[in-house]
Amino acid sequence: MTLYLDTSSLVKLYVAEPGSEAVRKLVDAATIVATSSIAYTETRAALARRRRERVLRPKAFASAKKTLETEWSQYLTVEMTSALCRQAGEFAEHYRLRAYDSMHLAAFAEVAREAGVRETRFSSFDDALNRAAHSLRRTLTRAR
Repeated sequence: MTLYLDTSSLVKLYVAEPGSEAVRKLVDAATIVATSSIAYTETRAALARRRRERVLRPKAFASAKKTLETEWSQYLTVEMTSALCRQAGEFAEHYRLRAYDSMHLAAFAEVAREAGVRETRFSSFDDALNRAAHSLRRTLTRAR
């Protein structure tokens, strides 16, 4: 199985919070774990915010950052090309998504087309994005 993680799921691999164990199980079951190149920046920003808010102590922050750096190369990273950004714009409009959420959806669509829609799972902790991914999955399945 190929697993696509948006940032809300990816962060849970580096910070213990509700949902972390579920994401870890999905990752352990996956053959390939994919995400968008924007997830790196979003994850670093999320870690920094948790540090500023004192949710993460300095040592935990440094450890999470180091682990992200070490593991980042293991992910199949979808680069956000001009074509994917344009598709994301369409998705933002069609599914009423925020900008980066629509970029994750476009990256997921790219991964699903390459790996096979039925063999690709999507993980997010955002309800609107999950609904959009579910709808898109049905559309991609019918298109095949």
